[in-house]
Amino acid sequence: MLLRIITGVVGIAAAAFVIQSGGEIFAGATLLLMFLAWFEYARAFAERGLGISLFTGFIALGLMWYAAWQVPEFLAVACPLIIMVMLLESVLLRGSTTIMDALASGAGLIYIGFPFACLLLLRNLLPDTTFTTEIGDFTFGNAFVWIMFIGTWASDTFAYFTGTAIGRHKLCPSISPNKTIEGFLGSLVGTTAVIAALGYLLQLPLPEMAILGLLVAVFATLGDLVESVAKRYVGIKDSGNIIPGHGGVWDRFDSVLFTAPLVYYFVQFVNLLDK
Repeated sequence: MLLRIITGVVGIAAAAFVIQSGGEIFAGATLLLMFLAWFEYARAFAERGLGISLFTGFIALGLMWYAAWQVPEFLAVACPLIIMVMLLESVLLRGSTTIMDALASGAGLIYIGFPFACLLLLRNLLPDTTFTTEIGDFTFGNAFVWIMFIGTWASDTFAYFTGTAIGRHKLCPSISPNKTIEGFLGSLVGTTAVIAALGYLLQLPLPEMAILGLLVAVFATLGDLVESVAKRYVGIKDSGNIIPGHGGVWDRFDSVLFTAPLVYYFVQFVNLLDK
């Protein structure tokens, strides 16, 4: 437990530095996390005999990352192009790559690459719009990256403590035996309150921010369950051990893989600044 706490504190400090720095530091960290999560994904599915296209995947992720950082409008083209290339591998390399290998590779690249691309897009959103608070100034993208991470962490924290205290009814026992309906409800209430409070701090409309909080709790839970299904399928407990006491990058970012695209598209389609 002590190792887990120490690693968590160090991780939060590192995350704060990267998020606040933005620019090349944030982009570089995003690429590194993409690559590490992809490596863990490929290694996990190799346990079931699937030949994930590791090297081609690195190239594809690099393409998605570059599009998100430098040419955002190209990302919508890059994603289907990557799927097509992965499927073509089953034709061109049919001696070593089966159609199931290609499908698992293509799905994994979108599952891992697209959310990290959205995270980068979110950080760079509206750089000229600034929120002034008692703890400092934040650009729009900077603030909403924090909102996404804090909301995701809050969802996990409220679910854990509520479930531990009063959890009686299992949410998805065949997938994640420790999750309870009471914990999920605690996550909904707690995350909604936390993100609404952050909205109040930034003078953003509370009804919309409360809705965002509710959605973050739902999507964070779904992201966690999806990784749980995958790990049960391949027969592993953790995706890696690169983060002492916390497992791998995929383990730590499983919920973010769902909440990052959610928050990015929410702020794209919901006008939060003119209310």
